[in-house]
Amino acid sequence: MQGLQPPRFLTARWIHLAMANYEVDPAELLPLVPEGTELDFCSGKCFVSVVGFQFLDTRVLGIPVPFHRDFEEVNLRFYVKRKVGAEIRRGVVFVKEIVPRRALAWVANAVYNEKYVALPMSHDDRLSDSPGTLTYSWRHHGEWSRLGVTIEGDAYLPDETSEAAFITEHYWGYTVQRDGSTLEYKVEHPRWNVWRCARQELDCNAAALYGSAFARCLAAEPTSCFVADGSEIVVRRGTRCELP
Repeated sequence: MQGLQPPRFLTARWIHLAMANYEVDPAELLPLVPEGTELDFCSGKCFVSVVGFQFLDTRVLGIPVPFHRDFEEVNLRFYVKRKVGAEIRRGVVFVKEIVPRRALAWVANAVYNEKYVALPMSHDDRLSDSPGTLTYSWRHHGEWSRLGVTIEGDAYLPDETSEAAFITEHYWGYTVQRDGSTLEYKVEHPRWNVWRCARQELDCNAAALYGSAFARCLAAEPTSCFVADGSEIVVRRGTRCELP
């Protein structure tokens, strides 16, 4: 039936999303683009983003899972789009997602065939200080890595043509399945306010974590960095894309 949506799979609050964005050679991403989608560009540029944020009050199929409701995530993602009739669906593809508990990684990998790994994690959220700071940390190969930012000014709603809007307003997820098909799922949330960052730091062994191709672009200065305030979110159950 037209207009019927897949059921809710996950609900939560996502808050204080630190987003460091880097220009990347599109050729590096082409082997990772799911079938039926294409790379999405902003002002002719192709981006990857390192995103750290907090999950709060997480529920799977409406049920809170003990000891798995509140946690951090850090992911590396890039941007694609898919045309469905007259609609352009703008989405993200994850290169790797870090969470602190094995069960979280297992469920996401089993249900969506995503690229989750479980590593020790922590965060230090002092956005209410002056200046406000926010750090997400994870331990990989025995060493602590971190994404840290310092914000400046007040939060604002970015212009719809801005890079900040491009980064935050992709409302679909796409992932390659084990048989090579593409799974599509919808992520629902309102537009987010953002804070500009006066300082940012990405301190990690990117080659060991993401591979040498991503290490090259992540070694450069980000083209932008900001913190989104976040909101309640809904992740719909995934469906396989119907391809020509």
